[in-house]
Amino acid sequence: MTDVRWRLVIHGGAGSERIAHDDPAHEARARAGLEAALEAGSEFLSKGESAVDAVEAAARLLEEDACFNAGRGSVLTEHGEVELDAAIMEGRGRNAGAVAGIKTTRAPISLARQLMDHGPHVFLSGHAADRFAAASGLEQVANDFFILPERRRQLDEALVAGHAADPIKYGTIGAVAVDLNGNLAAATSTGGITAKRWGRVGDSPLIGAGTYADDRSAAVSATGSGEYFIRAVAAHQLAERVRLLGEPLQVALDFVLADIKALGGKGGLIAVGPDGDAAWGFTTPAMYRGIADAGGRTVAIYSEEDER
Repeated sequence: MTDVRWRLVIHGGAGSERIAHDDPAHEARARAGLEAALEAGSEFLSKGESAVDAVEAAARLLEEDACFNAGRGSVLTEHGEVELDAAIMEGRGRNAGAVAGIKTTRAPISLARQLMDHGPHVFLSGHAADRFAAASGLEQVANDFFILPERRRQLDEALVAGHAADPIKYGTIGAVAVDLNGNLAAATSTGGITAKRWGRVGDSPLIGAGTYADDRSAAVSATGSGEYFIRAVAAHQLAERVRLLGEPLQVALDFVLADIKALGGKGGLIAVGPDGDAAWGFTTPAMYRGIADAGGRTVAIYSEEDER
């Protein structure tokens, strides 16, 4: 491979927080959070370190940022708890780690990384996943640590309205990167949807649906109406269109979003290729997003904003 360049792309969820938050400072805080995540990931990539380290670092910052629906500040289930899902994947050996329904591990994306690097399995769920985290030395917290008053208000609204899904926004966070060796990685983390029931799991921790990385094609992270991204096997479909059909990254991404829209879903995707090519797109009014490379960093929210 020639002329490889490092690149990092992140998202903080698709939808429109402009409607959901009557708080003019929210967008400024969210943009600052995206900037911090880009800086954290870029620190690894600019020094020639791995894409996996970069996406974990970026995702970890977004999990700690209360502006986003992942880690602290996640939405609440119908029972008023937080249940967290996350996945990470590296493209060279297609190794992956994923967790769902965890309640006490402060850093879900780091738990997924620990599972990928040291666990005997790809996917763990529920209390057993938290026990694995504790045994691995990852910080444990009370579930209340993740809960913010604004999320309780949103839950109360959802329960009064009698619906489980928030039609305004999808707050999943994600990161994809290519390092100077041309290796890819993807990471995705989420609190799911407001008032979710029955232990629902969306696309984020499902390898091939919300998260996927393959050095032969692309690293992909999704955000949106998870059930549709699962049915479309969205992340894998995008990567395979690049690998098998030879489609440009943006063309493949746009096709997958159109496929999901035809099914009745909506949301967004980010992707990078092994040559440093990058793409993103969304079918909602907005998607919190950012991109960084050796030339600088850019963040955006709404579709009308200038992109580079």
